[in-house]
Amino acid sequence: MTPHSFHIPVMGIAFTIDTPLKVSHLGIDSAISLVDDILMEKLRRMYCEKFEMPYHEIHEGIEDFRAKRITSYLNLIKELAEKRFERLKDVSRGCSDGLKQYFDLLPNTSLLKQRFFDLTQKNNPTGSLKEFLDKNLSMGNIEVNIMTKLDRENYRHKKPLTNKYNDAHAALRGYAKSNLSSSVIFSAGMNPRLYGYIEEFDDFYPDENGIIKKKIILKVSDYRSALIQGKFLAKKGLWVSEYRIESGLNCGGHAFATDGHLLGPILAQFRDRKEELVSETYAILIHALSQKKRYVPQSALPVKITAQGGVGTSEEHDFLLEHYKLDSVGWGTPFLLVPEATTVDDTTLKKLSQAKEKDLYLSNISPLGVPFNSLRGNTKDLEKLANIQKNRPGSACPKKYVALNKEFTNEGICMASRQYQHLKIQELDKKDLSTQARQAAYDKIVEKSCACVGLGTSALLKHGLDTKTEGDGVSICPGPNMAYFSKIASLREMMQHIYGESNLIKRTDRPNMFIKELKIYVDFLKGKMEEVQGSVTDKQVAYLSTFTTNLYEGISYYQTILGRANKTFNDNSSHILGALKDSKFILDKLLGEIRGLKATNAL
Repeated sequence: MTPHSFHIPVMGIAFTIDTPLKVSHLGIDSAISLVDDILMEKLRRMYCEKFEMPYHEIHEGIEDFRAKRITSYLNLIKELAEKRFERLKDVSRGCSDGLKQYFDLLPNTSLLKQRFFDLTQKNNPTGSLKEFLDKNLSMGNIEVNIMTKLDRENYRHKKPLTNKYNDAHAALRGYAKSNLSSSVIFSAGMNPRLYGYIEEFDDFYPDENGIIKKKIILKVSDYRSALIQGKFLAKKGLWVSEYRIESGLNCGGHAFATDGHLLGPILAQFRDRKEELVSETYAILIHALSQKKRYVPQSALPVKITAQGGVGTSEEHDFLLEHYKLDSVGWGTPFLLVPEATTVDDTTLKKLSQAKEKDLYLSNISPLGVPFNSLRGNTKDLEKLANIQKNRPGSACPKKYVALNKEFTNEGICMASRQYQHLKIQELDKKDLSTQARQAAYDKIVEKSCACVGLGTSALLKHGLDTKTEGDGVSICPGPNMAYFSKIASLREMMQHIYGESNLIKRTDRPNMFIKELKIYVDFLKGKMEEVQGSVTDKQVAYLSTFTTNLYEGISYYQTILGRANKTFNDNSSHILGALKDSKFILDKLLGEIRGLKATNAL
């Protein structure tokens, strides 16, 4: 069991690619993105050379190379992390610096920390200390993340391969065949075909002791999605061990907005209906397992409820744990400024530390067509703009992980690629549009940025590896919370901040995380209303009305809950209630406009 009450979520492709090697031996959970097997193979070679371990290249000519690269990389990270952990626990020559760091990073309220200090101060025999460490110390989990939408089909000799060679399927197989005993996080929604493929691997089923070697975590944005996906998997005999709720908009990376449902009410629903969720899925699970003639656990297996998105103070951290009964809270964006934990190149690190609200925005640059949190002036965008100015918009698309569009071709191509944008601009030129309308359409085409390369290059730059194929441009995907963190911090400083022993935020105007999310959702609603100016359908009006109703319900909920949290948020409840009142005022005006659209539509 992890000694900490937080986890480091997956960030981008490169930013947590080797985070477990940096922090797992210290008891901190983190996650590796499985998007880029090319990057993993380069890092595996580098680490093998660094630690003088044998390396055998897995080139693209090898059968099932993507899955094998992922398996090999994960096995290497596990082996290296375990060696660091065992060295840390070796007290034959006294307490190592690593061991002291392990306990130093724990909160001062930790009973484990106090017991360790008691043992070491009483000059206990080395044997009793070793016994204590072996019994009580645990590594942080080495989790992996699979983005379900990135399941590109692959070809060999221009012929499509079977589904199991699709990108997400191969990533799953790579993890399933690894030596890890941890969890796979499925993000970006349900992929029924991919979920069905999990059935083929024994490690995802409970053994005769009810232990699951490889657990499933679902990243979800609401209770309904969790229940649907949980039941779907249970019908296949697969148990969801954790539901990880992420704010729809107050997060880093791709933003999957809800229909105006806010994080607080969503977490309350999970808290209040957890038993129902567990019992319903367990009833389905035991039937499926008996049908498969597999071991059937006599009672429901453990289920964790965790959350992430926008948390930035120890008060918020503690409130989430205590009020919503969470098992862990995800701290993502602030860790981008902690080189001991994440992998960010120096240029991007400096830009992040200087970023303010105006520099952080919800963009349309992702070729997936999903809103994407980004940093203005990142080097990948500068590279993109340079190509546009040369009249050669688009990326060379060397990795093709987002080559999913079949608008012009039988084989998928990426909307950020030079090929796609060239074809799309040709199509645009055939239309009889005004200069203004053409420019607007052109801008929408060329704004897409090569995310699968840009989000991975930072690791190559940081480790001094060759970027000839990828280029030096880096995309970065911090959440809005980045505006309030400016110090490039040590791991210890960040831990002290999380646990309320110091404060890394020097600004005094940071809004409460729930208020920040509400403001982002109100701004998102404004953007949606601007999109429907002119002609509007009944469906669009219904969407806007539902969105507004849900925001009103969220405001009402927060007025009750946060108004009582005077001590929790350092007597800041008056500011919180004032911000809620301001948001309601703006919402009232927007509702009037929506009713106007509805009336116009009825004519």
